[in-house]
Parts: sequence; C-alpha cells; structure tokens
Amino acid sequence: MRGNDVISRVDSRKPELMAPAGDHTSLSAALQAGADAVYFGLGTFNMRANAGNFSAHELDAVVKKIHDAGAKAYLTLNTIMLPKDGAKLRRTIATAARAGIDAVIAWDFSVIEAARHAGLDVYISTQMSVSNAPSILFFHRNLGIRRFVLARECSLGDIRSIRRALVKELGINAGGIEIEVFAHGAMCLSVSGRCQLSQFQFGKSANRGECGQPCRRRYTISEAREGYALEVGDDFILSPKDLCTLPFLEKLFSAGVDSLKIEGRQRSAEYVATVTRAYRRIIDLWFEWPHPGDFARQFAAAQKEEMAHLQKVFNRGFSSGFYLGKPIDEWSAQDTQATHRKQYVGEVVNYYKKPGVAAVRLDGAGIAVGDEIMIHGPTTGVREAVVSSIEADFCPVRQAEKGKTVGITFPELVRPGDKLYRMNLIAGVASPKIERI
Repeated sequence: MRGNDVISRVDSRKPELMAPAGDHTSLSAALQAGADAVYFGLGTFNMRANAGNFSAHELDAVVKKIHDAGAKAYLTLNTIMLPKDGAKLRRTIATAARAGIDAVIAWDFSVIEAARHAGLDVYISTQMSVSNAPSILFFHRNLGIRRFVLARECSLGDIRSIRRALVKELGINAGGIEIEVFAHGAMCLSVSGRCQLSQFQFGKSANRGECGQPCRRRYTISEAREGYALEVGDDFILSPKDLCTLPFLEKLFSAGVDSLKIEGRQRSAEYVATVTRAYRRIIDLWFEWPHPGDFARQFAAAQKEEMAHLQKVFNRGFSSGFYLGKPIDEWSAQDTQATHRKQYVGEVVNYYKKPGVAAVRLDGAGIAVGDEIMIHGPTTGVREAVVSSIEADFCPVRQAEKGKTVGITFPELVRPGDKLYRMNLIAGVASPKIERI
C-alpha cells in the first residue's frame, strides 16, 4: 500500500471523544453526553489534585459504570514521582489493574514501568512534550507504547508532518500508533504544563497536581524609588484564553487525529455536559456518510449553534491555540466570559414518574415559568429543561418564592438529593469570538 493511501486510511477514522470527570456528577454527565472515553484521577498522582477525584476503594464501581455505558476508562497518573512515592504508586497500579482500567496516562518513567509490569496500556501524557515522530518511534519501539498525547505546542501542520513521517517509517503499521490532542479547555502559559510559578508563590507544585493558578490573577508593577504601582493593562497577562477547536474541527480529522480530549476535571458538571454534547454532535455529523449536497451549509449552521452553547458555560474567551499558528496576544480579559451563570434554587425531594413532576424544596432562590433550569446529581448527571409549569399547594402558579416546596414539570428522571439550578443570563458579557478558516 502506498504512503498516501495509508495516510488517507488513517485520516478516515472517526476519532474518539474523551471527556473529563472530576467527580461522580461530571462522570454521569460525560457518559450521558456521549463520551467514547472518560479520564479521571484518584486522590493522588494526578495533575488535578484539587478536583473532587475518586477514591481507590470506589475505582471498581467507577470503571464498571464507564464500561457499562460502552466507554473506556483512563486513569491519570501524570505527575512527577518522588522517592517516597514508590510503595503507594505500586499499590495504585495494582488497584487499577484489578479494576480493569483501559489505560494509564503517564509521563514519569517509574509509572510507565510499573504500569507495563502490571500489564496495563500506557498513554504518554502531554507532560512528556512529545512533538515529533522520532520521539514517538522511540517509545513505540522500546516500550511498546501506542498512544501519544501530543505537546500542546504542535500545530495542524506539525500533526500532519508527524503522521507522514510515521507512515514513511512504518508503512501500514503506522495505523497502530494513535495521536491524541486537546480539543477544548484551559490553556497554560507554560510549556506542556510544566510550570514552577505556583511552587514559587504557594509552595504547591503544578507538577504534583496542586497548581494554585497564580497566572489567573491580576498583577501590578511597582516603581521602586517613588513607590507607585500600576495595574498591568486590562488583560490577565499570564492567563491565556481557552482552547476551542470546534469551528475548525474537521481540520483535526484530516490531520489524522485519533482522540480528541476535553480539558476540565476541575470545571463544573454542566461544563462537561455542554462541551461533550457539542463536540459529540459535530463529530457525528461530519462522519455521517454520504454527505448531502448542502452538507457544508448544514455543518456550518451546526457549528454556529454549538458555539452558542459553549459560550454559556465557563470560558475565558476562545482561542485556536497553537493549531493555526502561535497564539500571540491572546490573553483572557476577565475570569470568565460565559454568557450564563447558574444560581442554586433548591433540592429535589421526590420525583413522580407518571406525571413527570419533580418535587423541589426552594431553599436557595425562587423560580418562575420560562426559567432555564438544570438539575445535577451523582447518578442523574446533568439534566436541562425550561420550566413549563409550577404547582404550589396543589394550585398552578407562574412563580414561587424561596421557602416553598413546589412541583415542577420535568421530562427526565431525577432523584431525591439532586440539586436544581437556574441559568441566568449575564448582562454585559461579550460573546467570545473565534475565526473559522
């Protein structure tokens, strides 16, 4: 088979959509939104130590839940390892192997060796800064590793170049090497996430998963002799905008990407649900075959609709990252540019399946017909609706105030203990823009 035929064959593969899970509610949300795989961490050795994470004793149940949904379970063990970590690392790896984890995401060689010894697949983390074909070939040939999360500094052209080089070297066997990239979420000022700023300021190392994110704050400069200080511009000069590839996602398909990763294990469950659902729709739409004659118009319209959804949840403005060139002068102007913010309303105390009504105790805020709401829960995940009817004291009402228990028509099953939120439009927030090419 000729080299170009091999590349074309690789490029035609539908990529995996990988979603983050920082807690049980986000895990349910990711699976309900159509993730092909979920990545998550335990209480140690992962780069998001401040997320809710999962405990070792519940790992069996978490993996089973993911597998029962037809998805894959990836465990992040992607921090640096210190001499004191050896025994705990071996116990963690053994627990992961017994639970049936599909792969471990790692970059420290001690983790790679322990995982391989336990018979687990290892995916090379972006922390390793793999950004060229010779590096991939080294790990593949010497350690049998088949998937690589490329350095975030790689452009679309770099990805294509890597694919071509692998095909030239391995021929048809190049199809056995998988390339994973970040498609959406927070970006970092550092190179592939390796930063010491948090260590210097707070004594909490980003490379041990404890980043305090000092880069996300405003800074001032002080003049030493006179003592006056100035705030540096209107932007957070160390805080990049969020990556968003949805407007040019088809270019990642054609570059030969096998897995698209959504960043966000420390973000909310509605973020996980909204972003996963948006990328799921666009991926599935592109890989429908054959494309109708007006497909380009339909595809562009779908991208526009999903961008509006992405703008609702937490974001620092959107950027194409390094994919379309170096992101010069793309700094966040504020902590979030989400067009909506959720407000806690109350807790579900019962759900009546036959009429499709949730009984909700309003201990946070009032609610009205026409409000856009969502319900969060560890098993429920994230469910959304617009309030069509409210009943208080057995009478229909247009609105209800805090302190009441009311019945709200809700079309999907929710559970006692689930939390209900109202989505409020934030006035004065400009919609993030990202250019489609």
